[in-house]
Amino acid sequence: MGSWWYRNVLEPGKLPLLLALSAFVVTFAVTRVITRMIRAGKGPFRNVTPGGLHVHHAVPGVILMTVGGFTAIGGGRTGWGAAVAAVLFGMGAGLVLDEFALILHLSDVYWTKQGTISVEVVLMTSALASLLLCGFLPLGVDDLTPDERQNRLTAVGTVALNLLFAVVALFKGKPRMAVLGAIVPLIALVGAVRLARPVSPWARRFYRGRPKARARTIKRAYRHDRRWSGLRRRVDYLIGGAPSQEDVPPVRR
Repeated sequence: MGSWWYRNVLEPGKLPLLLALSAFVVTFAVTRVITRMIRAGKGPFRNVTPGGLHVHHAVPGVILMTVGGFTAIGGGRTGWGAAVAAVLFGMGAGLVLDEFALILHLSDVYWTKQGTISVEVVLMTSALASLLLCGFLPLGVDDLTPDERQNRLTAVGTVALNLLFAVVALFKGKPRMAVLGAIVPLIALVGAVRLARPVSPWARRFYRGRPKARARTIKRAYRHDRRWSGLRRRVDYLIGGAPSQEDVPPVRR
């Protein structure tokens, strides 16, 4: 175990990424628990409102991200400084992305249907960070045996091909499949070979002069949304909490 930890985490310099991802996920989970308790009026936690101004937790999140980011840039990839910087940055990112919908709409949509986009962004960010963490860094590990070198080259080639499928799925208007497909190869392949979403860059480029293809993709997108949007919404509500108010229109600035 110690040898594996050194060769696959410490030597390639992945420890800060592991710490940042862990801090990110834990901070998001704890934040959602606390906000649910505040919403229900339970526990010792309350909204921070000095002078009547509601200070959202994205504010300390930005501060933590700034401190952690500059500390990481000014330091190195090893040592206690890098570890502390990674934890600070992960905590800040968790706080900020938990209120991504608020930043996007410039309005307090935390407990609305619009606010569930924050949960989706956090899930996608976690998936991408996990992909980076689990990925191979063959140039960062020394003293590989011929078999290990061949296995790593095969893995790198597989990952590169899979990322190509994920990029195609992204241009076809399927960001969730692209992110999940970057980890699970079959998902990326399915997203790449199926019809694009009607408003995707792929559809605008390749379906422009093909009315039958455009009609098929519109019909398929309608059926897909009708079948899966309810399940996706229930998952978002399970993780982030169900909305309790009507959608709030964004502030125009």
